[in-house]
Formats: sequence, structure tokens, C-alpha cells
Amino acid sequence: MRTHDPGLVATRRAGRTAVVMPALFALCTQVLHSPTMASFAAFGSFSMLLLVDFSGPMVERLRAQAGLALAWAVLICLGTLVAHRTWLAVLTTVVVAFAVLFSGVVSSVLAGSATALLLGFVLPVATPVPLSLLPDRLAGAGLAAAAALPAVALLWPRPVVDPLSGPAARVCRAAADRLRTDAALLGAPASRPAADLCHSVADRAARASADLRRAFDATPYRPTGLSTSSRTLVRLVDELTWLSTVLADRPAYTDEPPACDPAALSVRLAAAEVLDRAADLLTDPRGDVGGLRDGIKELRVAMRAMEDSSTVRLPVERPVGEGAAEVYGFIATLDLSFRAHELGYAVLQIAGNVDLAATAWQRSWPDQLLGREPDALTAPLATARERASAHLGWGSVWLHNSMRGAAGLGVAVLLADLTSVQHSFWVLLGTLSVLRSNALNTGQNAMRAVLGTVIGSILGAGLLQLIGHHGTVLWFLLPVAILLAGIAPAAISFTAGQAAFTVTLVILFNIGQNPDWQIALLRVQDIALGCAVSVVVALFFWPRGAAAAVDRALARAYSDSARYLSAAVEYALGHYETSPATPAPGEPTQQGHDAAAAARRLDDAFRSYLAERGAKPLSLADMTTLVTGVVGLRLAADAVVSLWQDCRRVRTKAHRTGADQTEAHRAILVTATRVTDWYHGLAASLDGHTPVPVPVPLGPESAARLVESVRTDLVDREGQATATAVRVIWTGDHVDVARRLQPGLAAAAQESPPA
Repeated sequence: MRTHDPGLVATRRAGRTAVVMPALFALCTQVLHSPTMASFAAFGSFSMLLLVDFSGPMVERLRAQAGLALAWAVLICLGTLVAHRTWLAVLTTVVVAFAVLFSGVVSSVLAGSATALLLGFVLPVATPVPLSLLPDRLAGAGLAAAAALPAVALLWPRPVVDPLSGPAARVCRAAADRLRTDAALLGAPASRPAADLCHSVADRAARASADLRRAFDATPYRPTGLSTSSRTLVRLVDELTWLSTVLADRPAYTDEPPACDPAALSVRLAAAEVLDRAADLLTDPRGDVGGLRDGIKELRVAMRAMEDSSTVRLPVERPVGEGAAEVYGFIATLDLSFRAHELGYAVLQIAGNVDLAATAWQRSWPDQLLGREPDALTAPLATARERASAHLGWGSVWLHNSMRGAAGLGVAVLLADLTSVQHSFWVLLGTLSVLRSNALNTGQNAMRAVLGTVIGSILGAGLLQLIGHHGTVLWFLLPVAILLAGIAPAAISFTAGQAAFTVTLVILFNIGQNPDWQIALLRVQDIALGCAVSVVVALFFWPRGAAAAVDRALARAYSDSARYLSAAVEYALGHYETSPATPAPGEPTQQGHDAAAAARRLDDAFRSYLAERGAKPLSLADMTTLVTGVVGLRLAADAVVSLWQDCRRVRTKAHRTGADQTEAHRAILVTATRVTDWYHGLAASLDGHTPVPVPVPLGPESAARLVESVRTDLVDREGQATATAVRVIWTGDHVDVARRLQPGLAAAAQESPPA
């Protein structure tokens, strides 16, 4: 969507800054006659308007701007207090920089504000002044904040709809069309669609899912904040990815598809209707939530009816033949019901998140202003703690980047103080602007920054030479320079942005002064010094960046997700132990949290990996396959837990022996163990770059053993199948979903070169 084009976003930011920043600078210099106030007003408006662009409804954006202004006041006070003692300034810089950078794991609002927040500390700590000037500094920042709030609301306000809402809505509609097409294909022969239509619908669904994932992965951090609507977004993207994978993995139907339970067709059609209503709310979050909730109720009713229908059709009396054809004939028939259950569960998860997001959007203005949350999600502070704790391990890319940034700024403060350079905050700006996630990118950015600064200095010096003593002209050039500095990085290049920013600083520091072109040379000197600090720090702190950690992140994510699936199966099978005295198994909550935390660390490593320049060890397609596999494995475990968590512990009234019941337990557990062991082997191969294990096959004997054990075990005294029998078979099917992912993952992992 053009409303979210990066160039348009940069233009919006630059336009607001070009209006506000010169006006504040003129007010402070010409009316209030306070150079200190002018500097902080100018750089405050620069940070609050050009470096950030908060998303969400107007009230959320204004609240974020107010929070940024308050944080600036605290950081200005802290920086001014510690600036006079070098050791204290260096130590405080390291602590503050790490806290600001690492806090980005908690929220996209904090991640997107990191540079703006750091400038609020860098500017005062690099320019020591008497404490008597602290009120002027705070007044300048306060003027910037007072001007930024109405500028955000009135000067080219950001569109309210989130940039991912449109792609997510298109995935929902495409998936709904796919479900209706599948239902028609499995229905009466006269209503079956043509093959060309089936392929067209499938291709459209695949393209929509790929577009959503590309939009999600294009940002350097997860585009989610602590607001309710933001926190549901990352779940929604993962669940839509999983739904698309399930749809793409359906059996290849022939001209004569297997018989399908009418209840399974009803589930598909009900799920399609829910997806359409969810797409409507994603497009317009202010729409009526009642229609979606009614659709969810209808889908739940259809799923319960399908479960009852599957129980009736389970062949408990007639023996299952030993041949593969007979076994798979029964499995194929029941498989269509399972796939309808799998799709229905995925759609319920998606619809629940869309409902929650829309409810959050539709809260009253006071509730939004005070941050009152709907009851369905954990509180923001609990979510923040969970996100932060997931990145405290040494394998976290975000932790490494935060440590590197803190060390770089600390060294820059020390070096600027020891060398006593003029305008020493430029040294810190140079360090902050070029430091990246690996040494190669940092070095490349350092060269571009120095080149851009040299070009900008030459242009600035030439401009001053042409203007001479007609200093008033600089006032007219300042808004143009700010506009170019804001647009150039996105529209042209990083080098052009550095050149335009240098010209802006040259103009800013010469307004009201005798023209001094030597300030341009000082800018080159200070930026070069800051770039040198960044390169040295990058060489010593984790020089290979995300490329060295993405395999380890993948390995940990697969290992934790496999452990979660194993615990989920144990939880499911524990619902029909023979002894009533046996304690009921608890939900695998901790394993689920561990798997989700590992997935978040992988997500950050993958984003850094995509952002890094240079040759990639794996193709983007193979790496995306491996990352998506983690989502599928973890959500398969979620589905198993969901299948059983609403079910009270079932005590079968079977007249079979305990050994008979143990056979049903063993049939699923053996398969689950083989499948999860394979994923542990995959994790070891990714971490150690060893050969990938052979995917687990599932022959007729495994399916026959499962069906036979359930047929002879989970029946009541009247010989009728219980609902537990269906759940047991569907649990085995969820395990088989994880098994079916293995060949594609093995092929992608085999392309990984040795470390």
C-alpha cells in the first residue's frame, strides 16, 4: 500500500521537521536569546519528529510522543549531571545505552525510538555545562515536545490502519476462497469446480501468504508494541502462516475424491465465513465485532457436530484389514475430518486475535488514554518481562547488539573527552549512525558515512562562501536542508543522507554567526573518529553478526518446540489412564513458554540476518522454510493441548484390561518419540553442521496399529466408540503433521555449508 511506502513515510517525517525545527530555533535565538535552549529545541524536534513515526490510533501516537518527551527530560538531567567526570560519564553511557537498546525487545515503540532516546542522553553528556544551564536545556526540549504533539496530529498525520492489516486481510480472504473451493471439490460431483479454478485459487492463497510474510520480515524488529492490538499482530502472522501451510499441504485429490463426512464440509464452509468476517475487521477495525463472534459460535457448533459424527463412524465392530489399501482407506476418510478440525482450530485462533484487536481499537478514548486492557491478554508489564527474559541468554542477537552499541558509545565518550575535540557529540553521532550487527556492515557504513560527510562538508563550505555575509539567506535554506536530510536516506542512499545532514548542521551552526567554513572540516574529523570507534568495536564484539548465530537460534527453537510437542502428547495421553488414583497431567505451560521464547530469539536473529549485506550461507527460500517449520511444529503442539484442555479427564468404562489400554498409549507415544527425536537430530545438525537425519517414514503397520488399538480399547460397555477415541486419533494426526514437515526441512537444511 502506498500509504506505507518508506519514501512516503520519510517525506512525512521530513516535512513536519522542516516546519517545526526552524521555527523553534528562530524563537530561541531571536526572541529568547538562549543558544543552549536553541540547540536542545532544534535537536529535540529533530529527534521527536524526524527519527520516530509512531503507529496506531491518534491517542496512542500522542501518548508515545509524550512518553518520549518525558524520557528526554530524564536523560537530559542525567547526562548533564554526569558529564563533568569522565569515568562517571563513560560508565553511565554504557548503562543507559544498553538499557535503551535492549528495551527494544519489549516493544516496537521502544525499538523505533532507540536512536531518538539515545540522542537525548548523548547531546548533554558530550557537552558539559554548568548545572545552572540545565533549566535552559529542559526548556528547549520542552518547547520541542510542545511543538511535536500538535505537529503529529495536524501536519500530515500517519494513516491509522496498520501496514500489516491489509496483507493479513488478503490472506484471510484468499484462504476463505480456498476453503470453499475445497468444500466444493469434496462435495457433490455436479458442484465440483474446474481444475484451472482450483489451481488459480491455490496460487492466490500462496501469493497472499508470501506477501504477508515478506512485509512482516522487512522490518528490523517485530512490528508490535505493548498495546493489545499490537501484541495480537505477531500471533496473527504466525497463525496465518500456519493456516496457509496446512492449506497447501492438503492431499492431492483425484477425479474421485474419498468420501467426506458432510459435517467436515460444514466446518470448512463455516471457517471460510469466519475468515471473511475477520478480513472485514482487519480492513476496518471500527466495524461490528458481533458478526465475527456469531461466526465463531457457528464454527464451534460445526466442529462439535463433526466430532460426534466421527465418533459414530469409527469402525469399532468390523475388523480393520491387514492390507495397506484397507488401512489407508479408513485413514483417508477420517483424515478429511481431522484436516477440517485442524483448519477449524487455526481459524478460531485467528478469529480470536482479530476479535481482541478490534475490541482494543474500539475502546473508549479514556480507556485508550489510560491503557486499560481487555481481559483476554496478560498485562503489559507481564508481557514485557516475558519478552525481555527470553533474550537474556547468550544466544540472543538482540543482547549482542545491545552490548556492542553500549560499548561503542562508551568508548566514543571516553575518546571524545581525551582528545578534547570541538562539538564532541558529533563523535557519538558518528558512532551511533554506522554501528551495525556485524563488522562487514559497520565497515561499509563507516566508509559511506565518511564519504557523505566529506561531500556534505564541501557543499556546506561552498555554500557559506557563496552566501558570504548575507546570513539571512541561511534561514530560508534551513527548511530545505532539513527536508533533504530527511528524505535522502530513504529516497537516495545512506551516503546522500549523511551529506544532507552535514549541510544541515553547517547551516544550523552558522545562523547568526560570522560564516565559518572550518566547521565543516571539524565535522569530517569528528565523524571519522566516531566511525573508527564503531569499526574497532564491531571487530571485537561479535564480528560475524547474525550469520554466526542464526543456525544456533534455529537449533534451539527446534529443540524447544520438539520438547513442547512431546510434553503435549504426554498431556493428551494422560487423559485416559486406567487408575482413577493416577493424578491428571498438568498442561505443558513451561515447555510452551520456552518454545515461544526460542521462537522470538529466532525471529530477531532472522531479521538481522536478512538486514545484513553480503553473501548468505543459505538461500532466502531455504532459510524461510526452516523458520516457518518452527512455527508449524510449535503450533502443532498448541493444537494438541487445545484438543484436550477443554475435556474433563475421561475415565473410559471399557471392559478391556490395562494392557489393552496401554497399547493405545504406546501406539501414539512411539510415533511421537520418533518424530520429536528427528527434530532433536535436526537441531544438532544445524548447530554442529553435521548430516541431517533421514525423515521418519510412516508405513501401513503404524497406521494399522493405531487404528486397531483404538478400536479394541476406547469403547464403552455397549461397544460404542467414545469421543476420546476420536481425540486420540486426531492427536496422532497432529503428530503426523509434524512428520510431514520433515522432508522439506531436511532438503533445506542440507544446503547449509560448514561453519
